[in-house]
Amino acid sequence: MDLTIKEIAEVLGSSQTSEQKITNVEFDSRKITTGDLFVPLKGTRDGHEFAAYAQESGAIATLWSEDVSEAPAGLFVFFVSDTKKAFQKLASYYRQKLAPKVLAITGSNGKTTTKDMTEAVLAQKYQTYKTQGNYNNELGLPYTILHMPETTEILVLEMGMDHAGDLTLLSQIGQPDAAAITLIGEAHIESLGSREGIAKGKMEITAGLKKDGVLFIPVDEPLLSPLIRPLNQKVVTFGLKEGMVQAEVLNTTKQSTEFSIDGKNFLIPVIGSYNVKNALVAYSFGHYFGLSNEEIAAGLKNFHLTKDRTQWSKAANGADILSDVYNANPTAMGLVLDSFAELTLPGRKIAVLADMLELGKDSKQMHRQMAKHIGDSLAEVYLYGSDMEALYQVLKDSNKDVFYFTEDRKKEMIEAIKRDIQAQDSVLLKGSNGMGLAEVIIALQEK
Repeated sequence: MDLTIKEIAEVLGSSQTSEQKITNVEFDSRKITTGDLFVPLKGTRDGHEFAAYAQESGAIATLWSEDVSEAPAGLFVFFVSDTKKAFQKLASYYRQKLAPKVLAITGSNGKTTTKDMTEAVLAQKYQTYKTQGNYNNELGLPYTILHMPETTEILVLEMGMDHAGDLTLLSQIGQPDAAAITLIGEAHIESLGSREGIAKGKMEITAGLKKDGVLFIPVDEPLLSPLIRPLNQKVVTFGLKEGMVQAEVLNTTKQSTEFSIDGKNFLIPVIGSYNVKNALVAYSFGHYFGLSNEEIAAGLKNFHLTKDRTQWSKAANGADILSDVYNANPTAMGLVLDSFAELTLPGRKIAVLADMLELGKDSKQMHRQMAKHIGDSLAEVYLYGSDMEALYQVLKDSNKDVFYFTEDRKKEMIEAIKRDIQAQDSVLLKGSNGMGLAEVIIALQEK
């Protein structure tokens, strides 16, 4: 890391003069190594309580917003009024210092997959660094910036939001050269009130977008149309068979999807037309930064998904498991159910669906609407969680085997699934992360 004690002091208005370099910046004291700067943040516990432990682990400096007399001896101390804001300010400075091109990606669904695709594409030509895991909020984004290698030429930032104003802050810290919105769904509708509110929230990604920058948006999202009119930056639309950048899906298998753009064929190692839309964003970023179709195709073909996003694995008895359990909203669940239905697979198709959280007062109705995505190709459906009862009431009298389990019956559900599935079956698991379907996957994999 290319930051000195003196440099940090100048950024934060402190008075240190040492030219000693900082090795890294960490806000988790358990990750501290020799030469690090510790950032104590206030959460369930006050991070200041762990400064001594950070020092023992090798920290040489710390931010400090508590009483001056309580500051740890033996550390370079940067006195600030708010450690989180100071952390964010330091990240903004570091981005300016290294001066990579910055890409920003947001959306109700697909932003992590799109980030992974985009980084893989741009890595064909540039030194790239991307948001690791789901570090996409007011802490994770500055952490990502401060952890990028000094050689980074393009920084790919995933930007998440829970409330109005979140993306304004992240975009102003990141100052993107180009940005993309994958889609407008229902994620966080409880706090944003409506899909219109979500669309406005996603458009905040333009708050820090460079004046000569570009914004990529889905052509089939009418809620964005009135919001882009005041923009001075270039707007490019993408979509399946429509938009300024278009793709046509050619073939889908269990392991991949093939599609074409302007007569050139591409392949991605994931299922679903919705993932082709994500690939269109990566393609657009690639062309924006001068990559050839061949370079883009190589990146897309070999990109690696962040864990728990539409991943295939094996159950202990040989059945195939399609896991998409990191998060869920009606748009995302409908898309993956439709894509699963389109696949030609041996044996039966079984779906295990858990509650979609944070949908607000219309949650039960949104769960009921999933019935239109449960077609004849699904042999059995397991429903789990209090809101999934609404879907069960719709499906229980159908000619399909449907099983419903409350949240206190997870072990019972797991045992039922294990007894039921056969070696030739394929099992889709989809639900919000808070519902713990990852435990079900582990149980199915255990011999």
